[in-house]
Amino acid sequence: MSNFWSGYIIVLALANIVAVSLLLLWTRKMDLSDLADDGTTGHEYDGIKEYNNPLPRWWLYCFWGSIVFALGYLALYPGLGKFPGLLGWTSHGELAAHEAEYDKEFGPLYASFAATPIPELAKNERAMKVAGRIFANNCALCHGSDARGASGFPNLTDGDWLYGGEPEKLVETLTHGRGGQMPAWKDTLGEQGVKEVVAYVLSLSGRQVDEDLAKAGQGKFAPCSACHGPEGKGNQAIGAPNLTDTVWLYGGTEKKVTETLLKGRNGRMPAFGVTLGPERVHLMAAYVYSLSHR
Repeated sequence: MSNFWSGYIIVLALANIVAVSLLLLWTRKMDLSDLADDGTTGHEYDGIKEYNNPLPRWWLYCFWGSIVFALGYLALYPGLGKFPGLLGWTSHGELAAHEAEYDKEFGPLYASFAATPIPELAKNERAMKVAGRIFANNCALCHGSDARGASGFPNLTDGDWLYGGEPEKLVETLTHGRGGQMPAWKDTLGEQGVKEVVAYVLSLSGRQVDEDLAKAGQGKFAPCSACHGPEGKGNQAIGAPNLTDTVWLYGGTEKKVTETLLKGRNGRMPAFGVTLGPERVHLMAAYVYSLSHR
């Protein structure tokens, strides 16, 4: 924060407190000589008369008390621009203290989990209960509370993996995240070409399609084979889906596959290496592993 804005905040905060204090003092010395004999201001509406009685003393004491509290707070804690406060308190320091306390209490537990191989850890009932809570806080928003995913979000309970379901691959995915991209083919293939390739792709998983369209689409599948392979079985090294099974990330209907080819797809899995740390990543990998190895 620059010195100008720091000074601006200090002046604004203190000026408001001073202004409120002066207002309280001024109202105590207001001239009430023009009031009627009954203490009213002379205003009356619908039988209701307006009085000008002094504020209750306890209310004034509370008001002055709040001003004293505000001055004390601003002296002890940060609130006046760059002034750090006499106690030196910061939100970063508070967070670090809580994290240190948490690590002291639960660090040995997570360390014991991290020392256990993932396939073995996946069978640890206590560890999976802990991991389930971490999953609910960080992963359930996309993959669902039951981890069965949704359109565009993988189902973690089956055996189909875009980048591989081995323990080391799960750790890699959780640590670094994933970024998948399927280009749009409308301009390259044209609408008719897209229709033909869709028929061929659907035929790879044994679907009933127009044979003529599928045959024409097979000849135009060559650019797609660069990622999905010549047989359409996918490539886990780059996250290219297997087109010969019945698992579809964005839906396997003719309409959805056509939409994918026309517009392309962009998927992103955020990295949790910094958010969770290596020990919790290891635990989460074991939890995800357990979902498909029950």
